[in-house]
Amino acid sequence: MKQALQKALDAQGYDTLTPVQQAVTDPELTGKDLLVSAQTGSGKTLGFGLAIAPGMFGEAETFDSAGAPLALVIAPTRELAMQVKRELTWLFAHAGATLASTVGGMDMRDERRALARGAHIVVATPGRLKDHIMRGSIDLSALKAVVLDEADEMLDLGFREDLEFILDEAPSDRQTLMFSATVPAAIAKLAQNYQKDAVRIATTTGEKQHSDIEYRALTVSARDSENAIINVLRYYEAPNAIVFCNTRATVNRMTTRLSNRGFSVVALSGELTQSERTNALQAMRDGRARVCVATDVAARGIDLPNLELVIHAELPTNQDTLLHRSGRTGRAGRKGVSALIVPPAARKKAQRLLGWAKLTAVWADAPSAEEVTAKDDERMMEGSDWEGEVEESNRATVDRLAQMYSAEQLAAAFVRLYRERRSAPEELSEITAAPERKSFGPSVWFSLAGGQAVGAEPRRLLPMLCKMGNITRDDVGAIRIHHEASFIELRESAVDGFLAAIGGKMTVEDGATLTRLDAAPNLDRGPRPPRADGPVERKPRTNKSNDRRAGKAQTFEAADPGPSRAPEAPKSGTTKPVEWNDAPPPRQKKPKKPAPGGKPARYGSADGKPARHRGADDKPARHGASDTKPDLPQAEPWKARKPRHKSKAAGDGFERPSRPGGNPATKPGARLGAPTTGKANSKKNKARAAAAAAEASAKGAPKPRKPRAAKPKKKRDPS
Repeated sequence: MKQALQKALDAQGYDTLTPVQQAVTDPELTGKDLLVSAQTGSGKTLGFGLAIAPGMFGEAETFDSAGAPLALVIAPTRELAMQVKRELTWLFAHAGATLASTVGGMDMRDERRALARGAHIVVATPGRLKDHIMRGSIDLSALKAVVLDEADEMLDLGFREDLEFILDEAPSDRQTLMFSATVPAAIAKLAQNYQKDAVRIATTTGEKQHSDIEYRALTVSARDSENAIINVLRYYEAPNAIVFCNTRATVNRMTTRLSNRGFSVVALSGELTQSERTNALQAMRDGRARVCVATDVAARGIDLPNLELVIHAELPTNQDTLLHRSGRTGRAGRKGVSALIVPPAARKKAQRLLGWAKLTAVWADAPSAEEVTAKDDERMMEGSDWEGEVEESNRATVDRLAQMYSAEQLAAAFVRLYRERRSAPEELSEITAAPERKSFGPSVWFSLAGGQAVGAEPRRLLPMLCKMGNITRDDVGAIRIHHEASFIELRESAVDGFLAAIGGKMTVEDGATLTRLDAAPNLDRGPRPPRADGPVERKPRTNKSNDRRAGKAQTFEAADPGPSRAPEAPKSGTTKPVEWNDAPPPRQKKPKKPAPGGKPARYGSADGKPARHRGADDKPARHGASDTKPDLPQAEPWKARKPRHKSKAAGDGFERPSRPGGNPATKPGARLGAPTTGKANSKKNKARAAAAAAEASAKGAPKPRKPRAAKPKKKRDPS
């Protein structure tokens, strides 16, 4: 081991290495790819830091000036990435290493500047690192090692594509280390694709998970879950505690509840910004906050030095999450407690989770208010305040209090002040299990004509039997509805009164007959009754599309298309084979009906409406109204419609249709004979304008005005 690393370990007080650290620093594994599975809190961060050191140092004892990164560490969350950076910073501090981080939520410009200045090790989250690679702000050509920390969690969070992109961009001769609490099939496949002859290292054992953690399953009533959390926090009085919830809404509600009860609490969830999450963790580290309420993703991989209590406010979804939650405590040889809050409805789920995780938990009730008070008294009596001597500065006050008050009064005042500084415990209600159903006892069965076929239902039969038989609900046992009959179980002591109320005919509503059975009926429903229209024959499915591509003629049973398509076909309901390659039968046209009343048909139809004719008088009407059909009238000559706006110059003239960009004299509203410009100054247009002017003067119309001379355009002064 390099002298710089040994000096850093000595400064941190590391005398011995953990099993996972010893395994990955084996000299025989230097430079090899590793797939390591180790439980949380086993020192994986320090382990892979020591494992990648030989490849980065080479023969040197310290690092040269920083340039392109030599090692890349990828973590699933921002908190874990920043924690890894802190660990590696002190480990490589004496070697002169420069570290940089690229995580989501931080200013990307600052990260680009840090990468441009150079770094030996880069700690990153997958998404942000991919952005830097695509923007070209990070150079991966000099990489010696790539570490995937909490690889299983990164795959669960949906970072598979990002990881594959990053590993494809890294040099192929790199050393790749994957650290994961578990090794599912997805992790094994990723290792197979991106590692070369990886050495498998497993330091977890199924028989002994988290030996430094005490698991307690605390049963509470359904309405006292939050009160039980308050009592657990008060009972243990841990320097740091984490309360895990499944949703952000629960985190917000629980944070507000604990804050109102006087706890110094912070929240940690995905909806918070990076600065808020960093401040929350820093408050836990420096003692400003004692309780952290968090979701699973936000608290993934965080390490708090004084965390002694983990509370599962809501049970996790699987055993892996249970292990990861609990692994926040009991780290590096320290003891911790993992408490599961278990209401009656979740007891079986808690047992399954503990069984799947191969954990043994102590089952007990949540601490009551009396137990919390007794624990407070125990801590008060064992406190160091009783052993200290009286300071000279306080001597006068102590003597005065001793003279003024008795020992009992002083003790009462001390206890009162001690308890006022702490939140009062909650009173918990007793846990009431669901009452067991008593046995029905001796019974007699009856059958009632009519079942599912007539719509019989227990909710209708029960009130009818109670009303007509003069019995109560407690006298009726099971009710089973079959297809043709219904079966009712009655208490034997109520049968005589029931039969007397029903009468000798044994009939109930709608004349349904009730029959007493000598023995309990066979309640097996048996096979499903056949359909009313007989069994349906299903033909085997074939892949017709492939056969059509191959040019094969396919046949299928098609329903009769009806007489309009094929008059020769048999009646509906029969089938006949039809070839795909056969042409469809010709469609017959319906005979035209004569127009009623001798009126001409419209467009040759027989609806009796007059035909609409368009076009000139030398053209036939549309849709068959031509001279070849003498029974239809010829089109009338075209008549010009009256203009919408008459010309001011010619009172009975027509307006010419407007044309974009055309002659302004021919636009709607322009006077005939008005002077024109451009193409309108041709000989033909001039003659037409002169004729219009003469006609207007003959009628007394005013003469057209002379056109204005066009003004010359002003030239712009270039200066």
